[in-house]
Amino acid sequence: MKKILGIGNALVDIMTLINDDDILVKFSLPKGSMQLVDGSESHRIKSGTDNFQKILTPGGSVANTVHGLAMLGAEAGFIGSVGKDETGDIFENEMRKAGVMTFLSRHDSPTGTAVALVSQDHERTFATHLGAAVEFDDKDLDPDIFRAYGILYIEGYLINNFRLVESACSMARKQNMTIALDLASYNVVENYLNEFRAIVRDYIDILFANEDEARVFTGLDTGDALAEMARHTLISVVKRGEAGSLLMKNDEFVKVDPLPVNCVDTTGAGDLYASGFLYGFAQNLGLEKCGVLGSVMAGNVIETVGAKIPDEKWPSIKKYVSVLSAENSREEK
Repeated sequence: MKKILGIGNALVDIMTLINDDDILVKFSLPKGSMQLVDGSESHRIKSGTDNFQKILTPGGSVANTVHGLAMLGAEAGFIGSVGKDETGDIFENEMRKAGVMTFLSRHDSPTGTAVALVSQDHERTFATHLGAAVEFDDKDLDPDIFRAYGILYIEGYLINNFRLVESACSMARKQNMTIALDLASYNVVENYLNEFRAIVRDYIDILFANEDEARVFTGLDTGDALAEMARHTLISVVKRGEAGSLLMKNDEFVKVDPLPVNCVDTTGAGDLYASGFLYGFAQNLGLEKCGVLGSVMAGNVIETVGAKIPDEKWPSIKKYVSVLSAENSREEK
């Protein structure tokens, strides 16, 4: 099984359950978007939401995915940057507890936080202060780390540092790694469309997007967007929330249904979908089985608040993965 290396923003998520969307208007946060904010604005939003229920959990898009991969039993590593603070220690300890090999740079800035405002319809709106995460750049990348891994997974939120993303992709390509990218957020794609298209054209083998991101990236509706994405990649995936997902590899098209679950909070759904999909890919499962594993992981995480699947759910998930893998082995014989 191929080892998977992730690179992304190391953050602590502050899950905040809001009772209406007026708070989004108050802080000029477009619903469903991810907005970067400075330290003072982050403090203002945190103070302005003190009366809401909050849950703190280590996060960051790729960090969530890598954590899920390690919990599934994959050998996974994470590259990122945190502060020299207790929050950074919490992030690192939680990742290592899951079995992740961490490659973290420590900086004087505080560890980044992402205030996730969860609306009553389960939509999430992020106000993210990157803190120490933004201090990580291409000079911090160690080519020796890449040699031990077969897959590189990058989060689209890093695209504002194009040189970092390009350098990581170049190092991965020299090691013949498969390179996967998630487009992150529709407004990030809008702001860095040319950069995303350049990276996808030159490096990306597996591309993940939700419907809004796919539409902005291609200028096309979902079905046509998937086909356009697949023209430039080995595999493309469009995640459609409660409608499931669409996958394409060459001329192979697969539609995967979601799990019938009780949705509590969609935070981490896309991240954990990537965990399941990449785990399947690393085990050489077929396209449909990779998508099914993605749905299993996403379905389990949306039944809880936050981007981590509760401990009590993992035995049944691992049992299902084992059955699916065994089934795949029989089909190959």
